[in-house]
Amino acid sequence: MKLNDPLVIAAALVPFVILEIWYIGINLVWSMKASALLYLVLFGLLPVIFHYSYTIQRKILFLNFVQWPIKIEFSNPKLMGLEGARNFYLHTDQQVKIGVWQILPRSLLNNSIPATDEAYEAVLNNAKRPVFLYMHGNSGNRASSHRVELYKLFQDLDYHVICFDYRSYGDSDVVELSEAGVVMDSKYIFEWVMKKVNGSAPVFVWGHSLGTGVSTHVLALLATENIQPTGLFLEAPFNNIADELTEHPFAQIFKHLPWFHWMIVEPFYKNNLRFESDKHIAKINCPVIILHAEDDGVIPIHLADKLYQAAMNSHGNDTNRIQMIVIDSSYGFGHKYICRYKELPSIIEKFTAKAYGNQTDLSE
Repeated sequence: MKLNDPLVIAAALVPFVILEIWYIGINLVWSMKASALLYLVLFGLLPVIFHYSYTIQRKILFLNFVQWPIKIEFSNPKLMGLEGARNFYLHTDQQVKIGVWQILPRSLLNNSIPATDEAYEAVLNNAKRPVFLYMHGNSGNRASSHRVELYKLFQDLDYHVICFDYRSYGDSDVVELSEAGVVMDSKYIFEWVMKKVNGSAPVFVWGHSLGTGVSTHVLALLATENIQPTGLFLEAPFNNIADELTEHPFAQIFKHLPWFHWMIVEPFYKNNLRFESDKHIAKINCPVIILHAEDDGVIPIHLADKLYQAAMNSHGNDTNRIQMIVIDSSYGFGHKYICRYKELPSIIEKFTAKAYGNQTDLSE
């Protein structure tokens, strides 16, 4: 028998082949076990934890733990490139300290207004130009870059700006977050602004993302007291949290599972984290304009369209009261950068002028 005989070589390799097959088999079994364990954790354990944890639900919704930029000196807005701005604090009816910025319109920057609370409040008392109250979305704070870009746009349009952080955002008091909580914070700030302006100038509310849910809820509550702003801007809005949770990109890997609605969506509603803008908007009597980018990857544009349709249905298809502007995806503005749309200043000016004109006509 020759050592180079193919049969001899094959026979000699048999143990090694068997060992390799055994090794592959063991790895495959372990791989299958690891995959099964991962699947169980991802689609079983984590959803169960999420379903029963109000804390996790709030963190996922509000993302207030995502602080950016970090190490902000809120007391000095100038470090963010804001001229003519002051930082101050208000304490709500619930004794929650809220951090606020007031930003002067461009025409007042050369008027040597003292950097005191009294002087800045006097400016609001005698405001002649529109006053914009900004309600931001989740994560970050009032110093986030895309928000600062929008404040500067308002300032360049010669508008007054009030922006603030809800509880547990920025340098506001750390208090348990809830829909009712952020709505009460915002309602207090809105009422403070209205009292300071006291009819001397039109007041507009601008909500972005989650801030659209906050602002519509606030204004629906105030409508019962016959209080309303001159107009409402809704940037990148959703119709309600149930649909937003279902359509969010992170939900797509779970959405097909039969327990998705019960496990993920229902807990938000049971814990009163609903932000039902499509219901609240029916109670709002001021003019409303919706702005949404086609390429918004966080809130799909069809949710904004659902909100628009709900508003139209509630207000008799009145296009003078309800408007929606869709921004083409070719601009690449996504969820946060509609502020860079070159037509936006013109859109804002036309809407504010028309809304203020309608309000003046109604008051005469």
